[in-house]
Amino acid sequence: MNNRELSENFAELSTPLIADAALRLRLALHIAPFGIRPAVSGTRLAGHAVPVKHFGSVDVFLEAMVSAHPGDVLVIDNAGRTDEGCIGDLTALEAQANKLAGIVIWGTHRDTPELQKIGFPIFSYGSSPSGPQRLDPRIDNALRLANFGDFDVTAENIVFADDDGCVFVLANSAEQLVEAARKIWQTERKQAELIKTGQPLRQQLKFAEYLKKRAIDSDYTFRQHLREIGGAIEE
Repeated sequence: MNNRELSENFAELSTPLIADAALRLRLALHIAPFGIRPAVSGTRLAGHAVPVKHFGSVDVFLEAMVSAHPGDVLVIDNAGRTDEGCIGDLTALEAQANKLAGIVIWGTHRDTPELQKIGFPIFSYGSSPSGPQRLDPRIDNALRLANFGDFDVTAENIVFADDDGCVFVLANSAEQLVEAARKIWQTERKQAELIKTGQPLRQQLKFAEYLKKRAIDSDYTFRQHLREIGGAIEE
């Protein structure tokens, strides 16, 4: 899927739905470490990853943008540091001018008031007033691989991000994931509307029937039951 298709499809979906779809399809999924959130609540993004490692200078970000495509997502590896904000308003404006979909940082940002005015999607651990006070040696794969917690991000990844956090999937599984996520979303919306009209979720999910089956077979799981009846809720 190209970036435009990803963005359009993700508009009515969410990272929990993508995660549930990956579980249902048994496809690879990486979830960003706890605490990665949007600088501006309500912002969201979906696009192909442009990985980049930070060594203390903004030039590596500018270089990464040279080969980026509209709708791509700059994924910055700053080793999870919270003692420095590795990007600010100028980098955000440059990324926006290059028509990127947003920036995801394993680390922190700064210039929060300016970023909030700009409204460009930025995801990080939060803000730090200090800029980098270092200039580390650059390594060869600086523009090919970004560590993000306990996993690596490459150009083969797609990023989905919203108020619940960020998830990374392989590009070749995106179409399957989006299709499955939409089916889960449709099922959950129907279930929500039925609850509002007075039909409890337990009734919809035939919960009493599940309890009877589990009493006979202790290995029978609720997830198995949901799959049999076409329910959602867990995946």
